[in-house]
Amino acid sequence: MKPVRVNLINALVLIVAGLYGYFGVATASGTASPTALIPAAFGVVFIVLGLFWEKAPKVVSHVVVVLTLLLLVVCISRFVKIDAWDAKKYIFLACILSNGIALTVFIKSFIDARKSRTA
Repeated sequence: MKPVRVNLINALVLIVAGLYGYFGVATASGTASPTALIPAAFGVVFIVLGLFWEKAPKVVSHVVVVLTLLLLVVCISRFVKIDAWDAKKYIFLACILSNGIALTVFIKSFIDARKSRTA
């Protein structure tokens, strides 16, 4: 699968997870947590960067990889702090899986591009 398409799928998963976390999961006080929108914001950034992927593929792909790695680390750190298997933990799990798969595809595309350049 092409990295551009994986980036779009990852962005959509992040947007859905963030919106569900904000609107579907209430905090202990009964209000929505604005930090739940962080994955959605990253998803929007990934979609915007995907629009420029064809014009500057090296720059955009590297920026997307760094942001994906950053979000993956943040999601893992939050995931391990949650004890109960509730909706919040499943949201973080979805973000971890989506970012992990995307990061794997991005790195594989970098390796393939390096191999085709040297061959």
